[in-house]
Amino acid sequence: MTREIILATGNAHKVQEISAILGAVLPGVSVAGYADAQPAETGVTFCENALIKARAAALVTGKMSIADDSGIAVDVLGGAPGIFSARWAGKNSSDKNNLELLLQQLQDIVPKSRGAEFVCAAAVVQPLADGQLFERCVVGRWRGVLLDAPRGGAGFGYDPIFCPEGYSVSAAELDGRLKNQLSHRRKAFNLLVAELQQLLA
Repeated sequence: MTREIILATGNAHKVQEISAILGAVLPGVSVAGYADAQPAETGVTFCENALIKARAAALVTGKMSIADDSGIAVDVLGGAPGIFSARWAGKNSSDKNNLELLLQQLQDIVPKSRGAEFVCAAAVVQPLADGQLFERCVVGRWRGVLLDAPRGGAGFGYDPIFCPEGYSVSAAELDGRLKNQLSHRRKAFNLLVAELQQLLA
């Protein structure tokens, strides 16, 4: 019998990506996107925001729900943009606006001091028989350095200026399949698998 896990997102690409990650290690499990519950992300950490989204979906559907929250953390900026990555240049800013502002802020920073990491928090919330909620969150990180100009036409967000450790190209120049294997999202959901396996047992 197939077990369904709710993924709190309206992003079809994310549903497909996470379905592939979990499907490889959790046979008999399907992932269904759920966009109806869109709570305000009022947390101050990636984990808090991921849990807010997963919790909202679990309370509405009554099913095990997962969610993620991610962004880029720059060493010299003390971890910023962090949870503000998607709106670094303003509330309705585009990926291009955000990337350009970050480059401007780092223009005088030498290459060896441009360390950064993509961060992804993956959360699961399971409604229990007694009305309580089981909640857990794990974090995946992808280290690298920031380039001084965008490179590559693939990817999105800050990918064109992020050069992963061990590579000489930007994340936007990597083959999509390889990027997905290396990414912070893959690492986070690989860690979450252990929690899901226990809950599904």
